[in-house]
Amino acid sequence: MDIIAAIMDIHKDVKWGIIMIVYTPLWRTMQERNFTTYTLRVKYEISNSTVQRLKKNMPVSTNTLDMLCKILNCTLPDIAEYIPD
Repeated sequence: MDIIAAIMDIHKDVKWGIIMIVYTPLWRTMQERNFTTYTLRVKYEISNSTVQRLKKNMPVSTNTLDMLCKILNCTLPDIAEYIPD
């Protein structure tokens, strides 16, 4: 869980320019459910590049968001948050 905590810490004060969607809620939800990025990659076959995109708050497909909601048994606000510019 140290990795997830580190990701959350890195992104709490970062100003990346124009980022409208952030995945900070995903890391909290994963931590609450004892999931790791390793679990996503190995057990649920989410690609490493997708995990990296999520870590960097880069765009991912709605299919990916849907899959994460199903895997974590949660809703979209538990995965992503809209930040107005």
